[in-house]
Amino acid sequence: MANCADIIQFLDTYLQSAQIPDSSHNGLQVEGTPHVSKIVFGVSASLELFRQAQAAGADLVLVHHGLLWGQEQTLTGLFRERISFLLQHNINLVAYHLPLDKHPVVGHNACLMRAVHAQQLVPFGEYHGTPIGFCGEVEAQPLTELVNTWQTYCQTQARVLPFGPQTVRSLAVVSGGAHALLPQAIRQKLDLYVTGVWDEPVQEWCREGHINCVALGHYNSEKPGILALKDLVAKQFAVETEFIDIANPI
Repeated sequence: MANCADIIQFLDTYLQSAQIPDSSHNGLQVEGTPHVSKIVFGVSASLELFRQAQAAGADLVLVHHGLLWGQEQTLTGLFRERISFLLQHNINLVAYHLPLDKHPVVGHNACLMRAVHAQQLVPFGEYHGTPIGFCGEVEAQPLTELVNTWQTYCQTQARVLPFGPQTVRSLAVVSGGAHALLPQAIRQKLDLYVTGVWDEPVQEWCREGHINCVALGHYNSEKPGILALKDLVAKQFAVETEFIDIANPI
């Protein structure tokens, strides 16, 4: 068992959450019991995740996408139902958004780069004034091999726009809904850009920019950091940990 406050203090410090501007409220979002025996980890806050976490005996739910996004919200509708369930069962909700995207060890993007043995990593993808992804180099290999590696690693079905070199040497990764950062990869003349989901302009950006682009799914591209954070917390605290996968192909 551990104190909830100690867990949050450790994570705030490790992820440097106070130093990263973010639309999400990072850290404790809903207060529950002060004593934690089990933590459930998930990608996104939802009533389904909360219900499964409660059934699993969780005292704390830790997610990447929380419930609070920088503005006041009335306690009505679906938002009220989610908050009410957590309060009823005395479950803490903790979220880390951009701090988990950009972290060089447990961040989604660092994990996705390590999965393909990328080297010479440097921060990439400026978002609200701070880089949240990484770019780097891999040993020359076919685009299809890289895609297969990420599909297995993230347990997902990738979408591919193959408008760049079929042998990849340089790449950038920004997980989630970061298609708008693709022009930054084009300006750097990279071979490949990897993200979670696309929007309509992406295909022609790739064609005209002579770059490959891979979409792993917003949800699936952001499982790696949550899983890495789960392993870290399990080593630091005497608590039980579990990842609950609310499967989402988007």
